[in-house]
Amino acid sequence: MTQNTAWKNVKQSIACLRRNNLLDFEALHRLSESELALLIRSSGYYNQKARKLKAFCEHLQTRWQGDLSLFLSQETGPLRKELLQIYGIGPETADSILLYAAFQPSFVVDTYTCRIFHRHGWVAEDIGYDELRDYFMDCLEPDVEYFQEYHALLVRAGHLYCRRKPFCDFCPLNGWTEG
Repeated sequence: MTQNTAWKNVKQSIACLRRNNLLDFEALHRLSESELALLIRSSGYYNQKARKLKAFCEHLQTRWQGDLSLFLSQETGPLRKELLQIYGIGPETADSILLYAAFQPSFVVDTYTCRIFHRHGWVAEDIGYDELRDYFMDCLEPDVEYFQEYHALLVRAGHLYCRRKPFCDFCPLNGWTEG
């Protein structure tokens, strides 16, 4: 639900699901796509997001009998590959699920990561997701807490300073360039 929306809007959707006792796989799986869409309306693109959430629920039910823990306990490579085969899950979402739900070391690359690293001259503007992810995965020790903290710091710096119209003069990374 976090794609293309502010976190405050996602929090409203989660609160709505919680109020309706729907933060449970079985309850969410039983809910129709249209009912789910109405409940997550505040997150924007709610029809598409409902369809994607229902696709994930259906996959989990069909392949894993609804056992999220068993699904997430797979090794990183096979789990990432399976996630990427589910409708609506792209590389960033797959890596987020690996890092934050399965607690497996998979570096999450987002718009802020690309923007920060490009503006500082560390990567080309047109670098692809997999290429930048591989860079981090090759250069950093695979550590879940470190990856989570690194990602959180990039998101924070991106949100506060490295916006479309940047605030470079105030950025804590000001002066850090290639060289």
